[in-house]
Amino acid sequence: MTDADQTDWLTVPDLVELLGLTPSRVRRLIDDRHLLATRVDGMLKVPALFLRDAAPLPELHGTAMVLADAGFSDAESLEWMLAEEDSLGTTPIAALRAGRKSEVRRVAQALA
Repeated sequence: MTDADQTDWLTVPDLVELLGLTPSRVRRLIDDRHLLATRVDGMLKVPALFLRDAAPLPELHGTAMVLADAGFSDAESLEWMLAEEDSLGTTPIAALRAGRKSEVRRVAQALA
């Protein structure tokens, strides 16, 4: 089982309300990889796990950039963040949320 099976998904309107930002600012956070999003049932959605204290998880941006540099699309990066990663013993997003940023980024770099 992955975190994708258990996560709550937030739409752009959900994020506008939660973050107190405009829709264009929310889309910019996605475009700039401060948040990763995918289309679910035709709607752009972000896993709630990618937020903490009503803001994008700070560690997510740099990790998403490492994955992009390794050739991952944003959709592939999101999928990897939510999938069980044997070398971490958990999902990458769970490891990031637990303060294991360096370890997660080392694993991400090794994927290149």
